[in-house]
Amino acid sequence: MDVMEFFQLSTGRWQSQRTTHHLAFKRAEAGGSEIQVEALAADHPKIVEICQLHEVDPKRAIGGAFVSWHGAMGWDKDDENHEGTTIFALIPDAEQPQQGTLLRERGYAEIVPVAGQYHMDDEDALVLTTEYETMSSIERFWFPSPNLRMRTSTVKRFGGFATATFCTESRLQDASEGAAGRENANSSNLPTDTLKTAVQPAKYVSFFGW
Repeated sequence: MDVMEFFQLSTGRWQSQRTTHHLAFKRAEAGGSEIQVEALAADHPKIVEICQLHEVDPKRAIGGAFVSWHGAMGWDKDDENHEGTTIFALIPDAEQPQQGTLLRERGYAEIVPVAGQYHMDDEDALVLTTEYETMSSIERFWFPSPNLRMRTSTVKRFGGFATATFCTESRLQDASEGAAGRENANSSNLPTDTLKTAVQPAKYVSFFGW
């Protein structure tokens, strides 16, 4: 599988169940979301625009995707929500087309244009590494079956603070199945308000939707 085949397989609506481990606090936080993915052709105006933003020749792009999401996590404050959209473009290496650069018009950890490095591994999984000014992340995405996608991510903030996340994502077949992830996780084991405040800055959203 090449990287564009991966994104074409990802096109559609997904229900995501997510568990994030805040390693410094030895606590786990659960949540859910609904993600919409649309693959974009190499000549799509938004792909051209992102390439120009990063000063990359648009002719090098092989395509990309538009992603939108909305969801909730167990430690959310009353006025907090997890909604957004992003568009990214894929720029393969000339000599090794199974790897390259992923350009975004905005990052998730920092709201500025950002570029990450991707590659397809021997098990047809997509691996993305992104370096921000204040943190770094490694993500891996794979398909056990066409309608089931899995992903893991680890995030390291400068100073040692880290989180690890595991997501199970199921394809939604029609609108009657409703939006996923609107409800918070079971609050019976949630930490104190002080702990919520302490870990809030470490919230992280994957490049492939929240």
